[in-house]
Amino acid sequence: MQAARGASLSPSDHTSSPSKGLWSLFAAVALAGYLADQATKAWALAALEDRSVPVIGDWFTLRLVFNPGAAFSTGTEYTIVFTGLSMVATAVVLVISRRIGSRLWAFGLGALLAGVVGNLTDRLLRDPEPFRGHVIDFLSFGSFPVFNLADVCINVAAGVIIVQSLRGIALDGTRPDDEPTQPAGEGR
Repeated sequence: MQAARGASLSPSDHTSSPSKGLWSLFAAVALAGYLADQATKAWALAALEDRSVPVIGDWFTLRLVFNPGAAFSTGTEYTIVFTGLSMVATAVVLVISRRIGSRLWAFGLGALLAGVVGNLTDRLLRDPEPFRGHVIDFLSFGSFPVFNLADVCINVAAGVIIVQSLRGIALDGTRPDDEPTQPAGEGR
């Protein structure tokens, strides 16, 4: 059912695919995040090869690290597993992106896709070999693990998912207590 100017009146109309604007936002965030991640990794490879650059004393430095594992370089022997999980995560995000019903969800899932694909690209294409490549990390805060912009995107996405969950806003933009005739709002 639709109201004037094509606005949906039933939640089922919003579960099949997002509006063109929401999916465009999702795609733009994903592409911008991915390109920024890859560009900064290329810069780090060229500029930080044999040195560490203090930005704010020892608290924040730029130093190049090749990470075969996860955070804190854990699971270094499972690089191929991380590659497989990243491929699955990419597919899942793309599938569920078809149900986006709010701007915040579009932004969060776009950031998640950027981060997952950014690190997946390293695992697929970087040395030592395809599917076992090491992720390029270069942002270092004290004793915290060294990370990259893809990791930042993933953490921003996690924050958005938490906020939306606490607000009770489903992926399709509805709340469980919404009346069935209320449209899913793009403004949430």
